[in-house]
Amino acid sequence: MLPWSAELTGRIEQGVVTSELLRDNPLGDPHERPIHVYLPPGYDEAPDRRYPVVYTIQGYTGHVSMWFNRAPFRRPFPELADEVFANGDVPPAIVVYVDACTAVGGSQFLDSPATGRYHSYLCDEVPWVDERYRTLADRDHRAIAGKSSGGYGAMVTPMLRPDLFGALATHAGDALFEVCYQYDFPKIARVLRDEYDGSYADFHADLAGRLHGTKPSDMDLMEMYGYAAAYSGNPDGSVSLPFDDLGAIVPDVWARWLEWDPVLMAGKPGYAEALRSQRAIWVDAGTRDEYYLDFGATAFRRALTAAGVADDTVHFELFDAGHGAIEYRYPLALAWLCERIA
Repeated sequence: MLPWSAELTGRIEQGVVTSELLRDNPLGDPHERPIHVYLPPGYDEAPDRRYPVVYTIQGYTGHVSMWFNRAPFRRPFPELADEVFANGDVPPAIVVYVDACTAVGGSQFLDSPATGRYHSYLCDEVPWVDERYRTLADRDHRAIAGKSSGGYGAMVTPMLRPDLFGALATHAGDALFEVCYQYDFPKIARVLRDEYDGSYADFHADLAGRLHGTKPSDMDLMEMYGYAAAYSGNPDGSVSLPFDDLGAIVPDVWARWLEWDPVLMAGKPGYAEALRSQRAIWVDAGTRDEYYLDFGATAFRRALTAAGVADDTVHFELFDAGHGAIEYRYPLALAWLCERIA
């Protein structure tokens, strides 16, 4: 009963993925991961019917249980997603809620020697859904969607694995790295200098003895480290920062980051071909995004055009909002994707 909860017209099953790819990962994070699978209305009544699948992935610091957090005067996305299918106007789909949290807050859904094989986990192990549920188990009927770091993962995963994913939706996804990340480098260098003698090791040692968030700088420091662990992790598990003690760019490390910028990736031959093969691409962001990801969304849209992606494949929109509290955008993209992958 609202406002505490809403009765779903479909249902959600909870499971556990035992990941051999994440076993013994560098951060010591669990290799058994919770997964939630939404089954649309009519799933049980039509035992011969198969369904398209939309995988949903989360932003930085997200874990799967957070999908059900209920903010004042708002409803969580699983309820909003259920409403998409409730009246039968949108082709029904299975929605999979994936967990990829790490001890550094996230993985950017990439394989990295500093975090673990989260891209491979997402692509090669999470589709155990196809073995357990009546899916249309091919790339033309499989989409991926996410916001922020999840939006980043939704952009790059189909470029890396177009054999698995044929549609995507990115909400304020990390892109145009020189705008969304680089402006923070001097700020982080100053905090490291003033609070931890320039040492991330000292920050981690301090954090180990107290609750995260009890110092104002905790999230900024952890977030930057998490990105570096994903983009510039080293074979020995160490992490290279893309800036020096003055906040200035370290060219060789920054070049490693830029190799993972979706805007630049889209212009490379193999990735451009993968994007042209997509059946649907949704791109949006708020015009007041605190990380300037409205510029990243615009740049990615332009990169899609330059890559030769057909205009009728793409939905692009900037809307009046910041970076947070944009969960009301997700069901719009979900409905749009389902109409195109059904």
